[in-house]
Amino acid sequence: MDIEYDFDVIVVGAGIAGLTTAYLLAKDGHEVLLAERGNEPGEKNLSGGVFYSRVMDEIFEGFSTQAPVERSITRNVLTLLNAESAVSVDYWDASLSEPTNAVTVLRARLDPWLAEQAEEAGVTLMSGVKVDELVKSESGAVCGIRAGEDVLHAKIVVLADGVNSFLARAAGLRAAPAPSHVGVGVKSVIRIGEDAVNQRFGVGGDDGAAYALVGDATRGVPGGAFLYTNKDSISLGIVVNVADLAKSGHDVVDLHDHFLAHPFIQPLIADGELLEYGTHMVAEGGQAMVGRLAFDGAVIVGDAAGFTINNGFAIRGMDLAAESGRCAAQAIHLALSTGDYSASALASYEENIAQSWLGKDMVTFKKAPELLANTPELYGQLGEYAANVLRGVYRMDQTPRTKIASLVVKKMKTSGLNVWKLVKIIRKIRGGL
Repeated sequence: MDIEYDFDVIVVGAGIAGLTTAYLLAKDGHEVLLAERGNEPGEKNLSGGVFYSRVMDEIFEGFSTQAPVERSITRNVLTLLNAESAVSVDYWDASLSEPTNAVTVLRARLDPWLAEQAEEAGVTLMSGVKVDELVKSESGAVCGIRAGEDVLHAKIVVLADGVNSFLARAAGLRAAPAPSHVGVGVKSVIRIGEDAVNQRFGVGGDDGAAYALVGDATRGVPGGAFLYTNKDSISLGIVVNVADLAKSGHDVVDLHDHFLAHPFIQPLIADGELLEYGTHMVAEGGQAMVGRLAFDGAVIVGDAAGFTINNGFAIRGMDLAAESGRCAAQAIHLALSTGDYSASALASYEENIAQSWLGKDMVTFKKAPELLANTPELYGQLGEYAANVLRGVYRMDQTPRTKIASLVVKKMKTSGLNVWKLVKIIRKIRGGL
């Protein structure tokens, strides 16, 4: 039975991956429908994040200067957080803004701007629409979507519907992600004013800071905390592994509130106004979570495909989403030009990923999730050890000083660590990062 197609491509989900895919395909002259369940793009994307944005400057001309970004990140801080102390590596580099390397964004502002670019390129945006299921042909190929009683057909459907990708699961294209491959996060956006952001974080102009924190931020539960500056506000929160959270007995909201109340964090958010608060799911499985990407009549992109990297220093998702959209658009354009929408024709998407920096980075950090999950010392002992050593260096209590080398060994013993355990940790880090 012949199918009368309404569009060349239907993209489900107007996040970074969906918007990028739709925009590029429309620029290539294809008829594209972008279906978004929120009332407008960005409504369902909690607050934003740090966006390593050079890929966007290649896809959207003038992105760094024209898009509604918040600040350019020139200061990165890695912090081992203890109950009453913190040890940080603070890296500032003016060259990180020349050219722009990473920016902070608020998705409620960025996504509508990207949607405008997509619509100007010819994309038909349909907001406020919940897609209930994928439509399949008699042969089993995906050929459209159903939303309520409405059915729309397309030669190819792009699934950009988030980490759980319920559409892919319901259609039998993917299984539910394992709890160990998923994190749950709680995030707040707090306005403190532009002057306070500049003063408290040692930045000025359009420059900003990003913090990655582990340890007491999550009370030792594998995961971590983040904090980054917007123009006049701060976005901060925690992400913990779902499986480890269940084992710990902690409540994720309580962990988030504990982090915000920490004496290291309190001065940074003092007298602030809460603008936004919510929870979200995060892909954490790395390369092991990606799996198959191309099917008869469909491809999966962005978070739905599992494209997230957390190497302990930086959490990347949006740049990977954009690149996956570009790789998908190239493959879909080729398939549409040949009239072959099969999985074998769309497999060039997976080849594009493998040849791209995206695929190479996923492979490089494929062991990072295992390292972060199976190195409990990262979430307590290492931070206490570092603080104990530095306390011995800087606290002058009128007792004779110990040589620093001897202090390092002495504090190792009192921290429950030893040389062999540290060597083991270093070897894990070398293998995973």
